[in-house]
Amino acid sequence: MPTSAPSLLAVSGAEIPRYTGITDPREAPLIGIDSGLPAVPAAQQTPQALRQRFAQPPLWQPEDMIEKRFTDRLPFDAAVLVPIVLREEPTVLLTVRSAGLSTHSGQIAFPGGKRDPQDGSAEVTAVREAHEEVGLTPRNVEVLGRLPVYVTGTAFHITPVVALIHPQPSYFPTPGEVADLFEVPLSFLLNPAHHERHGMQWQGVDREWFAMPYQDGLQQRYIWGATAGMLRNLYRFLSA
Repeated sequence: MPTSAPSLLAVSGAEIPRYTGITDPREAPLIGIDSGLPAVPAAQQTPQALRQRFAQPPLWQPEDMIEKRFTDRLPFDAAVLVPIVLREEPTVLLTVRSAGLSTHSGQIAFPGGKRDPQDGSAEVTAVREAHEEVGLTPRNVEVLGRLPVYVTGTAFHITPVVALIHPQPSYFPTPGEVADLFEVPLSFLLNPAHHERHGMQWQGVDREWFAMPYQDGLQQRYIWGATAGMLRNLYRFLSA
């Protein structure tokens, strides 16, 4: 697979991100790039190595788990699927949220959403939401395990559920929720040379976040915030 994975869904017109609570994060000062940290070796990114790591997890320390709050609303439990697609070079499937959504609109995210009362687990929520949002067939999903809960500044308590995904010929994004789909090589995301740290003061509070800008052909995919934070924890877990 080429380093620059093609978009999986053609859309007309450009989605304009609306960044919840923060001005455009691409304009925030760069604090640093973690190029001094080692990348996860390719041998540890194979399906069997990933299965074994989750079956026998090491001692490790999550890095980015709780954002500073900027809302007074009650917290919501949610789950997302971190879908590692089993291609010749594994990739991660990501979505671009529709510009019309009330929170995190236009931003890059994992498929997922709020946990329903009837959901028996975070895994059930993540697989169900991925099926509803992008048409990912549940039988193509092999759940590996969870990463620690990530708490967003918008009061979502998100459980990331990591899974291997058997490729399917097409996806069926839900209109009004998902504007686009694309894949990023797993090796790109597990290389800290691509992990930027940004920060700025907003509402009198110093805020910092990770960003992993990815050049997808002629288009830059700006992965940042909660999505980048969960990917950073995946890196920490796999490199421990």
